Amino acid sequence: MTTTTTLARRSSTFVPVAGLTIFAIASGYLMSLIPLITNEFKMSQDLVSWLASSYYCGLLLGSIIVEPIVVRLGHRVSFIAFLSLLAATVIMMPLVPSQQVWLLARFIAGIAVAGVFVVIESWLLIGDKKERAKRLGFYMTSLYGGTTLGQFGITIVGTQGFEPFIMILALLCVAMLPPLLCKQGQPTLEHPQSLSLQQIMQLRKPALIGCLVSGILMGSIYGLMPLSLQQEGIANEQISVLMAAIILGGMFIQPIVSWLSIRMSKSLLMALACLVGVFAMGIIHFETSFAMMMTMLALLGMSAFALYPIAITLACDELDSAFIVAATQVMLFSYSLGSALGPIVADKFMKTEDGLTAFFFVILLATAIYMLIASAKRKPEVLAS
Repeated sequence: MTTTTTLARRSSTFVPVAGLTIFAIASGYLMSLIPLITNEFKMSQDLVSWLASSYYCGLLLGSIIVEPIVVRLGHRVSFIAFLSLLAATVIMMPLVPSQQVWLLARFIAGIAVAGVFVVIESWLLIGDKKERAKRLGFYMTSLYGGTTLGQFGITIVGTQGFEPFIMILALLCVAMLPPLLCKQGQPTLEHPQSLSLQQIMQLRKPALIGCLVSGILMGSIYGLMPLSLQQEGIANEQISVLMAAIILGGMFIQPIVSWLSIRMSKSLLMALACLVGVFAMGIIHFETSFAMMMTMLALLGMSAFALYPIAITLACDELDSAFIVAATQVMLFSYSLGSALGPIVADKFMKTEDGLTAFFFVILLATAIYMLIASAKRKPEVLAS
């Protein structure tokens, strides 16, 4: 009995994290591949921004509609189903190279990815509350580590012909193996409940704001940071190093965040994370040497990547397991809204002298002040129960 329980506990973390890591490699490769292949398929370069918008619209819609699917099918089958749907969009793109089909494919891909995120996050959050921060640390490290590894697909596999799509499809199939082979360990949903609008409004506001700001920062970093660095005259080779520094900084901070989140107020921890980013952006304003920029951008990565796991853990801290899937869906919606709005607002700052540095400074400082006030209040929250 003890051995069975131990194996189930291990697989409850191994299955989602292993599947997520392979998925992240495939997704990272695909996200980098799409802007580079429009010319090869005789499509306008202007289509790239529309494809990104279509994807984020799908992510937003998916964050609203996937909860009933997860509840009905269970986490393991839902994970396989969403990966299969994403794989279908990958097959569709090279076979039917038209703008309308690609826009539809990326929209559907956004819905599928939203499903993957809701499944994995709720899978890791249901269960022992003391393990939630640690599990989400594994989640963030696997997600961003896999995304980083996916960038090497451009160099190793390339961008020509059908080979990139075949490789991405193969990776997605491999990502399905852990839930297919390990049938133990998925969380049990007893009497799952949805959250009413009133209950959503009663979720902890710092958690909702943290997810929103995380989306604003991450959408702007991935969408505009390479262009911002290029406009500053930085070579493409150095841009790749600086972007890697941001992601590695985000990965490095995850175990520290996991350790601290069970030892101090999560609102205060988010405030401190934001202040790290404020400090980094302030230093970059005065010192722009490559070594200093790499160090400060790593700190920006620590700041931006820390917010989401802290916020979603805070949202689910006092929730019954029956509400976890619904809560993660709400948090993903907040994050997706931020990731869609962030680049639009950040683009206005790009046209000023200080550029993205000023945008990140303002957003992080305002969030830090809010989180400090929220932490100081210590007012009891009314939660869905």
